[in-house]
Formats: sequence, structure tokens, C-alpha cells
Amino acid sequence: MKHLAIGLGLTAVVTALLVLGFGPAAFLPGVVFGAVATAIQLIAGVFLRRAAGKPFEQLLKAWGVGMGLRVLGMFLFLGAVLADRTLFPPLPTALAFLGVLIPLMFSDLRTIR
Repeated sequence: MKHLAIGLGLTAVVTALLVLGFGPAAFLPGVVFGAVATAIQLIAGVFLRRAAGKPFEQLLKAWGVGMGLRVLGMFLFLGAVLADRTLFPPLPTALAFLGVLIPLMFSDLRTIR
């Protein structure tokens, strides 16, 4: 539940900064890809927490699932930008995704310690 709150808070902050920097056109990409990044990290965190304290092979598999989900997020980004550049301009969309994903990834590091 804590990671969800952090992800939603990051999404709000990143979206606000993107709207300030890029204008109202950055609102939709900020909200959508902030939510996508939050969902990816929540799912990846579930796999990681299940593998914590187990043999290294299981931890490595859980890490691989999380990385696969993050790659899927990159393909979602690419698909959104290619589908409609006016709704999902590349730079604000990428900054929204990474601006939420990367801080949440660092919060997951505490899980495997």
C-alpha cells in the first residue's frame, strides 16, 4: 500500500512539473505513464518480495520478471508515441514514465537487503 501511495504522489508531482514545463499537452502523458510506471513497479515489487530470503536463483527470476515488465512499459511508451504524437509527445511521455519508474525502483532496493 505504501508503494501505491508513493507512486501516485510521484505521478502527481511529475505531471505537475511536466505541465509547468511543457504546457497542458503534457497532462495526459504524465497521468497515463505515471500510472503505468506505478503499476509496473507494484507488480514487480510483488515478485521481488516473494523471492526475498529465498535462494539466489529465485531472486534472479523475480528480478528478471520485473525487468521484463519494465521493457514492456518501454514498448507501451513507443506504441503510444507512434499511435498519436499529439496526445503523447515523446519527451513529456518519456519523462513521465521514467520520472515515476526510477524513484520507485530505488525504493524496491530496500526490499532485497
